[in-house]
Amino acid sequence: MRGITALVALGLVLSATPATADPALRLPAPTGRYPVGVTSLYLKDTSRPDPWVPSVPYRALMVSLFYPAASANGTEQQYMTPTESRLLLEDGEITSVPPDLLSTVRTNSVRDARPAGRPHSLPLVVLSPGHSKPRATLTSLAEDLASHGYVVAVVDHTYENVAQTFPDGRVTTCVTCEMIKDETVWTKLNRGRATDASFVIDQLTGRHPAWRGARLIDTTRIAMGGHSAGGASSIPALLTDQRIGAGFDIDGSTHDDIPESGQPKPFMFLGRAEQYTPGSGAPAATWERSWEGMTGWKRWLLVDGAKHVSFTDVGILLAMAGLDDGAAIEAGRAQAITRAYVRAFLDRHLRGVPQPLLGGPTPRYPEVTFPMNG
Repeated sequence: MRGITALVALGLVLSATPATADPALRLPAPTGRYPVGVTSLYLKDTSRPDPWVPSVPYRALMVSLFYPAASANGTEQQYMTPTESRLLLEDGEITSVPPDLLSTVRTNSVRDARPAGRPHSLPLVVLSPGHSKPRATLTSLAEDLASHGYVVAVVDHTYENVAQTFPDGRVTTCVTCEMIKDETVWTKLNRGRATDASFVIDQLTGRHPAWRGARLIDTTRIAMGGHSAGGASSIPALLTDQRIGAGFDIDGSTHDDIPESGQPKPFMFLGRAEQYTPGSGAPAATWERSWEGMTGWKRWLLVDGAKHVSFTDVGILLAMAGLDDGAAIEAGRAQAITRAYVRAFLDRHLRGVPQPLLGGPTPRYPEVTFPMNG
């Protein structure tokens, strides 16, 4: 049962066919004008033990930080390691492709490139991946945002993903994957991720920042969002961290109650029409509950034909490898929609730039519907 569940979660259908594409897979190019740099940060929060392995007296995190770069010249960032690729594919019971396939994926970012920008000019976005998924699966979205002048911190939440590699070569695996999930566990996970996000912001905006380009960050313009559990965790983050000014949830059922006083910060839901159409029951009911508590600007957007993986790199890479994720929308099109609407949301609420795209349906993206507006 565990294997079938993982298979569905990864987005494959049981009739998946062997890979027929070129084994050199490449993420779609960013759409902005800036080259993209990326660096890896190893952060350790000694103020708290790990929430899932209490014998570890600190919370250790790996973060991929994407940003506008001064040059496109340099060494291309590796998408993930061969071990991470093997464990992710094994989790999905994918045996028709080489186990190290995902380690060969070509990215569009230069490792440790020199950051570009004026001091205190770049908004910061914290991204959190879906449960069990490594941070690499949000690379395409992060690269695109960075190419448009954002600093993007993509967080691996330790023991909540199938494989995470630390600088010393140690690989942690998924403790939470083996747990029976009830509302208590999901709430703990989401609130823990919110705490992780706040700690990452501390490390990027404090007196002794963990990144050499930290002075470029505008600490008054910060947002958080993510996919699935990562998106859901943006709600407790907004409620508990006043520095985070806006949030978005991409296809993630929510679990945290919003207090009676409401959640006034801008928020956007973006998800599958098949799952999150209002009035259709669970999981749409979780969005309806959260929607009622949001008292500020808000949007509820649905994408026809999308599956859960359509909003991440997983959908694109499955299609390139000749595997069927069951979506009725082409993988590249789904990624383009995700990038466009997330960027429009951030441009509006972190940069104050009007975004007609968020005003209602458009012929440019007929797959996107607006069942509810705020």
